[in-house]
Amino acid sequence: MAVKDKQKFSDEINKEIQKRELILSNKKAESGCLIVKTANQWIDEAKNRPIPNMLFSQFWHENELCILYADTNIGKSILAVQIADSLSRGEAIPGFINECPPKIVLYLDFELSDKQFENRYSDNYQNHYHFENGFLRAEINAEADIPKEHNGIEDFLTKSLESKILENNADVVIIDNLTFLKSDNERAKDALVLMKLLKQMTKKSNISILVLAHTPKRDASKPITKNDLAGSKMLMNFCDSSFAIGGSALSPSLRYLLQVKQRNTEHVFHNENVIVCELKKEYNFLSFGFVEYGSEKEHLKQSVFNDVSDVMS
Repeated sequence: MAVKDKQKFSDEINKEIQKRELILSNKKAESGCLIVKTANQWIDEAKNRPIPNMLFSQFWHENELCILYADTNIGKSILAVQIADSLSRGEAIPGFINECPPKIVLYLDFELSDKQFENRYSDNYQNHYHFENGFLRAEINAEADIPKEHNGIEDFLTKSLESKILENNADVVIIDNLTFLKSDNERAKDALVLMKLLKQMTKKSNISILVLAHTPKRDASKPITKNDLAGSKMLMNFCDSSFAIGGSALSPSLRYLLQVKQRNTEHVFHNENVIVCELKKEYNFLSFGFVEYGSEKEHLKQSVFNDVSDVMS
């Protein structure tokens, strides 16, 4: 064998040895509760994965566990369905950004009946809006018996969710809403279990999850903060991103959106740069229509203290 061929063969053997050593090293690092690797190893492995695209502007990126929260009757479900429709079509909502091709979206609807859903996306039950087939909607099967191996409806539901994600090859999951999935989410223990489960799903299945949540009754004269989310501390610790919808004191039809937590982007939509939208139904689709950028304080209800001060000044 020529010297050149021997050297080439030796190089190939060394590369294979290094490859095997790396595999063994990774297996050893990933055993047990903690995964330990060098900082450079983490970066090298991350470089092989794509950069997460925006699903809904800077509010939500691919493979993130995101929480959308607002007071009751503000329009969380309306916006969530609009986002799901956008992602299933691979098209952006006007005024927002969607960097992704069409995705399969699994929407768990624990809020509306099928008839209520029909009404919302039709012209008085006529001329119905046509969704893409990649938009899958799920309801609770009221006739299903809970198997003995499951610890109650919540355990049965979360296991069913995992299987439906696999069955339908879902890329995106939207849960409407959190209070149904875990009735005691304000308790830290239950919030921890729930968020851990959802976080595992994003990592294991490479899916993106948006969870809708209610806020306890809040003072409409004060800015929205992470403390407005029920069970806020534990929920915020485990989600990757979060944004909120606020009602406007200027008009019953106006809403504003702002970021509360972000990891993959800068804090773009803060108190001084919220997105103002108008809640409207054009023909057969109830939606958020982009209006402008603004300041949150313009939309806050004036407190009694401020009203009295203005009168006395």
